[in-house]
Amino acid sequence: MQVTITGATGLIGNKLVAALKERGDTVTVLSRRAEPAAAALGVEAVAWDPLAGPAPAEALAGRDAVVHLAGEPVAQRWSAKVKEAILASRETGTRNLVAGLRAAEPRPGVLVSSSAVGYYGKHGAEEIPEDTPAGGDFLARVCVAWEREALEAQELGMRVVLVRTGIVLDKTGGALKTMLPPFKAGVGGPVAGGDQYMPWIHVDDLVSMYLAAIDDERWRGPVNGSAPTPVTNKEFSKALGRALHRPAVAPVPAFALRALYGEMAEIVTEGQRAVPHAALGHGFAFAHADLDAALASALA
Repeated sequence: MQVTITGATGLIGNKLVAALKERGDTVTVLSRRAEPAAAALGVEAVAWDPLAGPAPAEALAGRDAVVHLAGEPVAQRWSAKVKEAILASRETGTRNLVAGLRAAEPRPGVLVSSSAVGYYGKHGAEEIPEDTPAGGDFLARVCVAWEREALEAQELGMRVVLVRTGIVLDKTGGALKTMLPPFKAGVGGPVAGGDQYMPWIHVDDLVSMYLAAIDDERWRGPVNGSAPTPVTNKEFSKALGRALHRPAVAPVPAFALRALYGEMAEIVTEGQRAVPHAALGHGFAFAHADLDAALASALA
């Protein structure tokens, strides 16, 4: 297959490019910094600034699939300027990608676009399958706008898959990398009481999910990118402590997180018990469905 990817130098993109190459696919990446991306990933790279205008049609035409991962990092303190950048990178960036697809002939058959479980907002301990309505907080509004723009590709005759990603387990990046130093020092523990749910997924399972979404015509619409066994923050902390052979009892109060991260702290203090009904319904087999085993693999 021939696949074009945005956001390919990020945690998920890097591993997805490697997986596609390993199975013999041809990969093109769209990047603001095309030359460094090409050198790092060993694939063709075409320059594109998602905020500046439509994606280059020549990098999309004739491809079998497009995977859209690009977006301003969410895990930073949210100033008004940062929130604007988070929204614009996803709303305007996805709109410009679809504009490029509109001009591409022949057009790819499928767009697999990243999203997040933040789409659902706050739900406490309620299980959240893919048909759960959107929330109303900032991240939910971002996800709604992001997905709305991606779904415009349906009007072009394309199949669209929206992967609502949870907390990705990989020691080299994302939330787990941030958690490791305090836990290794023996001062990690539950956050904000620890009763909020954490929809986690091993990075290898997430990459496999993207491959399935590319390949399988049955995959359409929203898909929760999370393992079938979400756990509370308290349970996750205990499991991470076990994996590192360290105590995991030092509580982190919500007010301390808010002082450090501001509004962004809600990502950690409020969770979603997202369950991957869509993926399981398509027969997707998780290689890392058990948290203890998944952490052992991620930390190896």
